[in-house]
Amino acid sequence: MTAELAPPALTGLPGLDPRWSRFVTVTDPDGQKWRWHVLDNRAADPTGTVLCVHGNPTWSYLWRRLLAAAPPGWRVIAPDQLGMGWSDRLTEPRTLRQRIFDLSDLTAALGVTGPVVTVGHDWGGVISLGWALDHRRDVRGVVLANTAVAMPQGDFGPALIRFAHVPGVRATVTVGTPLFVRAATALSRPPLSADVRRAYASPYRTAARRTSVGDFVADIPFAPGHPSRPVQERIAEGIRSLDVPALLLWGPRDPVFGEQYLADLRARLPQAQLHRYEQASYLLPEDAPQYAEAVAQWLADLGSGRRRAAGPDARASGRGTDPGRRLWSALVDRSADGSPAVVEPGGTSVSWARLARRVEELAAGLARAGVCPGHRVALLLEPSAELTAAVYAVWRAGAVIVVADKGLGWAGMRRALRSAAVDHVIGSRPGLAAARLMGMPGSRIIAGNPDPVTRRAQGGPHSLADLERQGRTVTAPAVSPLDADCAVLFTSGATGPAKGVVYTQRQVLAQLELVRSTYRLTADDRLVAAFAPFALLGPGLGIGSAVPDIDVTAPASLTAGALADAAAVVDATVVFASPAALHRVAATAGDLTAAQRSSLGRVRLLVSAGAPVPASLLASLREVLPAAEAHTPYGMTEVLPVTDISLPGIEAAGVGEGVCVGQPLSAVGVRISALSAHGVADGPLTTTPGQTGEVCVRAVHVKDRYDALWATERAASREPGWHRTGDVGHLDEDGRLWIEGRLSHLITTANGIVTPVGIEQRVERLAGVASAAAVGVGPAGAQVVVVVVVPAGLTTGRRRLGRRRSRLAVANTDTADAVRAVAGVDVAAVLITDRLPVDIRHQSKTDRREVARRATRLLAGARTPRRPGVP
Repeated sequence: MTAELAPPALTGLPGLDPRWSRFVTVTDPDGQKWRWHVLDNRAADPTGTVLCVHGNPTWSYLWRRLLAAAPPGWRVIAPDQLGMGWSDRLTEPRTLRQRIFDLSDLTAALGVTGPVVTVGHDWGGVISLGWALDHRRDVRGVVLANTAVAMPQGDFGPALIRFAHVPGVRATVTVGTPLFVRAATALSRPPLSADVRRAYASPYRTAARRTSVGDFVADIPFAPGHPSRPVQERIAEGIRSLDVPALLLWGPRDPVFGEQYLADLRARLPQAQLHRYEQASYLLPEDAPQYAEAVAQWLADLGSGRRRAAGPDARASGRGTDPGRRLWSALVDRSADGSPAVVEPGGTSVSWARLARRVEELAAGLARAGVCPGHRVALLLEPSAELTAAVYAVWRAGAVIVVADKGLGWAGMRRALRSAAVDHVIGSRPGLAAARLMGMPGSRIIAGNPDPVTRRAQGGPHSLADLERQGRTVTAPAVSPLDADCAVLFTSGATGPAKGVVYTQRQVLAQLELVRSTYRLTADDRLVAAFAPFALLGPGLGIGSAVPDIDVTAPASLTAGALADAAAVVDATVVFASPAALHRVAATAGDLTAAQRSSLGRVRLLVSAGAPVPASLLASLREVLPAAEAHTPYGMTEVLPVTDISLPGIEAAGVGEGVCVGQPLSAVGVRISALSAHGVADGPLTTTPGQTGEVCVRAVHVKDRYDALWATERAASREPGWHRTGDVGHLDEDGRLWIEGRLSHLITTANGIVTPVGIEQRVERLAGVASAAAVGVGPAGAQVVVVVVVPAGLTTGRRRLGRRRSRLAVANTDTADAVRAVAGVDVAAVLITDRLPVDIRHQSKTDRREVARRATRLLAGARTPRRPGVP
């Protein structure tokens, strides 16, 4: 082997350190000499090697970020395959088998020995896996990004590649013109910069230099008789026995490698951890540049022995779970009870006895229809007794419910449900139609007992009625372990794409027990849930529940009358509603009849969560719910509840920096991780009063993990047993937790970190201000504080995302002076608007990122005409 430095042509490429680049001459077993171009970080005294293999039509430039991010002790080698990039051009096509042999020749010449981690993208994925199978003793792990190792049954290969594979077309689009090369970088969203696109195209400027681009396409073994097909099939089957850690990184927006290829890889590598970068497409290392840090962390974990980014250890909390209880145990306990268990909007009710019997029969029917333990079942049903029965039947069958509510919006639901890799879908007619439009996989089960025409229109699915009848004649399925998965729920998506959150039966049971004990719930209580998912918990708690007449996508559509009517049906003692819903209830209280007031007068407990709940709102509801003790638990989809505080507790806490959410509940630990000067929560976990930082939680009911988001889970649980919430706050001298905002909403000024909530609270106490948002404008580390206010009486103060956009305007001098006088920090600009954007689910959390985007645009001089009526 001989080596030489790379030519000046490789200098000046964005992100590429020219010191990594060199040529290596390798003699193959036939005596032929080949000059390879290699990127090599040349780590000193490496303890392991990362071997990165690109696909077609890229080159080793694809891996530049990984070379830069490699953890200490790891040498990263990224060669240009022969005929590609800056390596020697070939005189004849190269087959898959030959390319694997070529790579082995190169690694032998470079002296690469174990441990080795292979990294592959596109056709480089199958080549890297072929190398791994031939070097099993050296392989420590494999990483794959948007690739395929086999054609799943019934699949004929990526449509775009099959088109380019047609002989007459191939010569034109892959060799004769740079179309294929340019298309690879044109798939990224947002578009790549022009200099990066030029860097990818630079080795392929002439047809002669693009010959192997066409040969690579020709070597894809679509047909069984293709010369490379046996090798591909050997690799596809061989990796089933490749018992090493694996990491899959996926861009779901890829038009080349669709979801079926990911599903196939997961089936062949069941040990693989997965992270989906929801906005990424085919060229994942460009679309998700953070992948490099994720791989670096994964490599570091290999060295430390940490194999899984696990959720909090339930045993560490000191809170046990009765091994004899299951999520449906309360149904069994009340199986002889004829009182209402579930009341649908409109008043139709189902008794405990009927619900318990139906759940048992449905579970048996589902099992007979192929719903197995661990299978994922998407539920596309409106809030109803049918939905409740389906949830508990799926659990009784040992399967996992996947719930993405309509509040996420169509795009959010589609993204969420496709990410969950469901095996079955239970839905109404509209629900199954939506599943078809979303392209969801899995068998179909239709709600109710549809007529033959409807059944045929839906593709002949099972019906819940059929399964219930069949379940009467078969044995109930075996009971799944407590630590088996039982639910995938989704976050609100307020700070990015909604994240799937996986819970086990043990964790949900612990949550139910904590809610029951915290709020002293008994079988004599009845719940009105104005947030539909909470109604599903009623049977698990052993209390009757009702959902009021409300648009589940618009919590603020709840009126006091609708709440009272639902309370009357079940003789409610408990009400749960979001702050947006309660604002509307308070606003419409004057329309209540005497009978409705009487129904609400029997409610003993009011619970509201999802966003900060002003004490003034809770106080105003005393007229509507005079006997109700008002509580606001703090938590999130990943862990709820964490703390709790009552209205008297809020009043006793007084004014502080942020929202006081009370003290941690029994067996819940809360710690703070202090912020660095750059707004990074990297401090040790502490309970020191007054220390501002990221809120970290430990409890038995914390989620098991994020679904298909390995890097997110790894970051959120980097202290084993603790979940990092992404919220920022502090503990006071009495152990109460105060929330000051989100990590993603911190304002990084030249004078230090500023949190937004305290500013907003002080501004909102001004007469004439309905709501406010404090955001940072400018580059990180030099941001200035901008406050956007909604004048009182102009509108409701907040709006749902996706509806008519409001405009910002510069506030008048009096308003600006008043805001600056109370803000407590230097305020660069005060703006006004008629409404603030909020999260799509609860419609209560201000979307500060969107506010900051609009404020930045206005202050940069974008045209934003003043809206009529905005002062």
